[in-house]
Amino acid sequence: MITFKQQIQYMSEQTPILSLNAVSITLGRETLLKEIDLEVNKGDYLYLIGKTGSGKSSLLKSIYGDISISSGSAKFAGFDLRKLKERDLPLLRRKLGIVFQDFRLLEDRNVFENLNVVLKATGWSSASKRTNKIMETLERVQISGKAQRYIHQLSGGEKQRIAIARALLNDPEMIVADEPTGNLDPETSMEVMNVFEALHKKGNTVILATHDYRLIQRFNHPVIRCENQGIHRIDPGNS
Repeated sequence: MITFKQQIQYMSEQTPILSLNAVSITLGRETLLKEIDLEVNKGDYLYLIGKTGSGKSSLLKSIYGDISISSGSAKFAGFDLRKLKERDLPLLRRKLGIVFQDFRLLEDRNVFENLNVVLKATGWSSASKRTNKIMETLERVQISGKAQRYIHQLSGGEKQRIAIARALLNDPEMIVADEPTGNLDPETSMEVMNVFEALHKKGNTVILATHDYRLIQRFNHPVIRCENQGIHRIDPGNS
């Protein structure tokens, strides 16, 4: 079986945040990714694409500690991802902003409370500072007028903006988004992608897994395909 092995370096600010060298990821007896190399620098924005089961979600999960890396060297923001202990995960995830396809919001709380619970859990003891941070972050995702709305009162696009706001609360080193438009209609998908685009222009580092090639062609950034247990960079026009 062909394994693509290639170091992928992006020329933004040349400050490595994520460095994977000869990394393999297995689940049970199945090898999902084999001996992949990837370097992501501060300020980069890249897409991950690939068929279901190709390893793109597993690659993201390995970065935030949900799947173990079976071999190779993996560093992120000062963490050795191969040597992570359970006690390290909260600290690691403060360095990451994670956005999921299914939002994962607390339906019985309003927008403000959804974000407030995150800040409380990550050590923000001052109520006034939490309030200021929440309102500032909602402004960043262009939804500051919805702070008192309950989650069930929001549209899918609004829910995803809240999920993005939650990911931003602790000023992460990198945003990891796994199919963030998967549950949205085409128009709303474009609106959500505009939010990621604006965040990137402000200096945020983004890795976004998607199956929607229209978005890749509309918002032009480097593309990595997961395929045949490996990864390789492709031309977005030939994705």
